[in-house]
Amino acid sequence: MISNIVGLVTRREGRKFLELSPEFDESVIAEGAGGEAVSLYIHIPFCKTLCPFCCFNRYLFKEDKARKYFKHLRRELDLYIRRGFKFSDFYFGGGTPTVLMDELTDFIDYLKKQFTVKRISLETTPREVNRQNVAALKAAGVNRLSIGVQSFDNDTLKAMGRPFGTGEEAKEKLLMAQGEFDTLNVDFVFNFPGQSPAKFEADVQTFKELGIDQATFYPLMASPHKKSFLERKFNRVDTSREKVFYNIILRELYAGGYKASTAWCFSRGERMIDEYIIDFDDYIGIGTGSVSIYRGNFWVNSFSLDRYEELTGRDRLPVVGWRKLSAREHRRYYLLTKLAGMAVDKEKFYRRFNADIHEQLRNELLFLKLFGLVKEAETIRVTPRGMYPVSVMMREFFTSLNGLRELYIERQI
Repeated sequence: MISNIVGLVTRREGRKFLELSPEFDESVIAEGAGGEAVSLYIHIPFCKTLCPFCCFNRYLFKEDKARKYFKHLRRELDLYIRRGFKFSDFYFGGGTPTVLMDELTDFIDYLKKQFTVKRISLETTPREVNRQNVAALKAAGVNRLSIGVQSFDNDTLKAMGRPFGTGEEAKEKLLMAQGEFDTLNVDFVFNFPGQSPAKFEADVQTFKELGIDQATFYPLMASPHKKSFLERKFNRVDTSREKVFYNIILRELYAGGYKASTAWCFSRGERMIDEYIIDFDDYIGIGTGSVSIYRGNFWVNSFSLDRYEELTGRDRLPVVGWRKLSAREHRRYYLLTKLAGMAVDKEKFYRRFNADIHEQLRNELLFLKLFGLVKEAETIRVTPRGMYPVSVMMREFFTSLNGLRELYIERQI
């Protein structure tokens, strides 16, 4: 019941992010970052296989297109450098960032020449993991490698549209990379149509047996058309089953010595996470289809590869949708992302908004406390009872964002 209520409210708030203006007010970034911590997300949209459940902007890999793209990606980055932005934390997502290793490592070298690099997190798939790539990524300074396994079950992998590798092969690749980076993460999807709780529990147990540093478990967050496709091919996308899967995660991982780094991410010891929206109040996204949050402004880059390259080729930011969040929207977004990270620091909230959190979010905090979803001491911390409702809130927000992605991809905006 509580999960349904918070999910409904978050869905309503998330839909506001779809109401974008095509005219971008560049004055919001005219003075650069101004010294505050801003992370950089870098989108590499190419994959050798397009998974049917993925909602991110991606294209089938073609080497000539990928090489051209990296040149335009550097041009976009230069536009932010000219505006005074300084980044130290970098997150490569996709797509599959490792599809063209020489371009990737050259881009990382360029980052090192421009910035003081503290941390690099990068996504890949089991197919891209080999000893040569692991060594190259380690030498390039990647601190956190996240491998999208999704499942060890071969039938589930086939249903997910990932027939290019087996669960056994994925295990071998994970062990190959384990210990080579500060953090090795494994991504899983749960509540996929046809995926049984028993099969998912076996995946979690296998992960524990391998002794990998970290796992991130994403509930299925299908955009409207992808949801329709999955339901035509399999079964209804049934969110009423979701808590069963989430309880398996909590039971198995807490018993295995892991702790919650976020509502979805569980780690052994202190590890990096890739949720830059949690670690940082502001982030800039570069690349086609990336999104940014900066000083209460939300904007998206063109989802059309051709338009992205045309705009960056003219030294223009490739922004095609922008929204200035209202003060309330901004505060609620901040609360959501920090709850996803398991705690809200009241002092940091004050520094961010120059206001007391109890004055600005009185009703929201009252509701969360009334139903035992958070407890308050020096920080406002998510309780065990609150973890699944927070997971639902994040799922609803990202599902709304995936709806935006789908719309812009279909219309090639």
